[in-house]
Amino acid sequence: MSDIRSKPYPPGRNKIVEALKGLLAQREFSAITTAEIATSAGVTEALIYKYFKDKRDLLHQVLSEYLKDYHSRTLSDLTGISRSLNKIRKLIWTHFHVYATNRVFARILLIEVRNHDNYFNSETYSLVKDYSNILLDIIVEGVKNGEIRDDIPPLIIRQSILGSIEHICLTRIIFKKEIAADKLSADLCDFLFHGIEKR
Repeated sequence: MSDIRSKPYPPGRNKIVEALKGLLAQREFSAITTAEIATSAGVTEALIYKYFKDKRDLLHQVLSEYLKDYHSRTLSDLTGISRSLNKIRKLIWTHFHVYATNRVFARILLIEVRNHDNYFNSETYSLVKDYSNILLDIIVEGVKNGEIRDDIPPLIIRQSILGSIEHICLTRIIFKKEIAADKLSADLCDFLFHGIEKR
């Protein structure tokens, strides 16, 4: 994923961010020290605290950059797609594909940030909700245009979709197994659409 930024960050900050990403590809966040991040980045440990409050703030800012890029790409991917179910199918495939191709992003989002209460009051959680609201808006649109059943609450449909994706991917991410985006998205869409499509 490329980063979406209004202005370039200082080189030192970028080195720190990339160093954490590299370390997260090898092991869990809790096992990584700020000293290791600094060494990997080729900077002093003090520089980390110039740009970030602490190690967890660094983690959240890395996730925030991923989420902003993902949100932007999602909106772009949906451009020109007609019909709500087609948009949902595209979102589901993109979700699987991102988890398959960016394991660091997947690990941060599904594993590393959720074990702290402060996540649910963070900017990153707000960004996650912004993304999930894109899906909710599409579902509501589908109900209004007659594609999706109107006797199932849109929130339940949204949570079922997102929960299914996460449950399918979680063990694959933890144990570094393959995530076959094409097959998994096709199977999940066949299952979900059979239940929510208005006939």
